[in-house]
Amino acid sequence: MNVKPLGDRVVIKNIEAEETTKSGILLTSASKEKPQMAEVIAVGPGGMVDGKEVVMNVKPGQKVIYSKYAGTEVKLDGQDIIIVRQSDILATVE
Repeated sequence: MNVKPLGDRVVIKNIEAEETTKSGILLTSASKEKPQMAEVIAVGPGGMVDGKEVVMNVKPGQKVIYSKYAGTEVKLDGQDIIIVRQSDILATVE
């Protein structure tokens, strides 16, 4: 899969949610929340977006936390990916 985002867009892939709680209780798929942590797959070039200069602050391979209802979900080569604006990324995780 070779996706090149445009402008200030970032391609991310969700990191699977935990299937058990810290106390060891197994969660069903219905009780799991949509994960908000993802891995960056590709980053757009930034540049002038909506009349403002945008510098890209994330890099492929980083883990990030993004807004819950942000982005567009796409299925490519059997993988679910999400394309979000950099402004929808709230934080990086180290």
